[in-house]
Amino acid sequence: MSRYIMAIDQGTTGSRVMLVDAAGRIVSMAYSEFPQIYPQPGWVEHDPEVIWDTTCGVMKQALEKSSIDPARIAGIGITNQRETTVLWDRKTLKPVYNAIVWQCRRSAPICDDLKARGHGPLFSEKTGLIVDAYFSGTKVKWLFDNIPDLKARAEGGEIAFGTIDTWLIAKLTRGRIHVTDYTNASRTLLFNIHEKVWDKELLDILDISGEILPKVVDSAGVVGTTHADILGCEIPIAGIAGDQQAALFGQGCFSEGEAKNTYGTGCFLLLNVGHRKVEPRKGLILTLACDENGKPCYALEGSIFIGGAVVQWLRDGLGLIENASQTAAIATSVDDSHGVYMVPAFAGLGAPHWDMYARGAILGITRSTTKAHIVRAALEGIAYQVKDLISAFEESSGKTFADLKVDGGACLNDFLMQFQADIIGCPIDRSQYIESTGMGAAFLAGIGTGFWKAGAGIKELRKSDRRFLPVIPEETRQRLYRGWLDAVGRVKVH
Repeated sequence: MSRYIMAIDQGTTGSRVMLVDAAGRIVSMAYSEFPQIYPQPGWVEHDPEVIWDTTCGVMKQALEKSSIDPARIAGIGITNQRETTVLWDRKTLKPVYNAIVWQCRRSAPICDDLKARGHGPLFSEKTGLIVDAYFSGTKVKWLFDNIPDLKARAEGGEIAFGTIDTWLIAKLTRGRIHVTDYTNASRTLLFNIHEKVWDKELLDILDISGEILPKVVDSAGVVGTTHADILGCEIPIAGIAGDQQAALFGQGCFSEGEAKNTYGTGCFLLLNVGHRKVEPRKGLILTLACDENGKPCYALEGSIFIGGAVVQWLRDGLGLIENASQTAAIATSVDDSHGVYMVPAFAGLGAPHWDMYARGAILGITRSTTKAHIVRAALEGIAYQVKDLISAFEESSGKTFADLKVDGGACLNDFLMQFQADIIGCPIDRSQYIESTGMGAAFLAGIGTGFWKAGAGIKELRKSDRRFLPVIPEETRQRLYRGWLDAVGRVKVH
């Protein structure tokens, strides 16, 4: 009988589960959104129990829709929103607080203090990251500082820390397994990516107890099995990777020099640089990704906090659209944005600017500005931010991009993809499967269980859907981009 891989893709706005067959085809998929919690401006939280319930629900839905017996699942791969931080009681598996989401800015003052005390270069050297509220470490510090008795309980071994992969594995195994993989560990500000260990010096600076930390494992390989009462049988958990590293793997970019950009809630551009340590420049960071065997290698990354989330805001915050699929038609109903620029710095600016205190703005509005101009400016703002990253990568490496592989929900927007090709001046290669994040998790689990062989065989499973070629003149490209840079300069605080 045929066997399958289950991929859990736990994202910022929802949970998705895919069942993938031996030919790399998605045979069943289920998805469910869950609520975002905004306690005050700049703060973002999730309820970890809702994440678990949602994920568990879509696992069962995907199986029911396909009538596939859980016993035919060869392995489970997990990919997750990175940096989002959960602390829970080891015995009861009850969270001590809501999950603090990667977008949350509440720990910015902690970051300011670390930098004022001169610790920035040390963190960058050891972790490849910059000191920013984006990453997990200062979120943990905030929890220790603000929840009574939490530090004492942590030092007593009662408390576990994890990013969402670790939380889901704890729930799937009923608390038996407390692990993360190298890609997720590398996003915490606590992990030395060169020595591949949790770094005691950094933990001491943040006054974080090492007792809370999970074991770190390769991204491909069996780490344990699910509890039988969840899906009716025990299933190996055999793949783990943070969402962007999983997407890089799912796009077949596990060799040096290959790059992809994911258009999800945020946008994330990663370039595989192999097993050699490189110096990140121009606001980029160095992180751990996966080689063809699911073992750690290095990648340069540029992270944009608000990508497709700006479309969600147009729908939910402003009521300008009913669904995301309308935006392409609305954007093409006008010839251009009429001089309007939208800088979606709702959670500050990520790479290459790294301004935690910048906030969003719509600039260039006149009496003749319409809804269509604002919608178009929102989509163009996504593409301009990616152009910022491309420029930083090219300046840092001295090389130009021959093309850019893309995935994620927003890449289905043909207007956005064409404008992206136009503004960066190179072809855009859209994957047949926009859910490359989930496919990466599936491929890693398949390698970890022997379902697929590593290397070229995995790369052949990735197919292109469409290539978008740049068509606008260079002068127009430069003029539009100068306008964007002026708009970004107006919202930056630092």
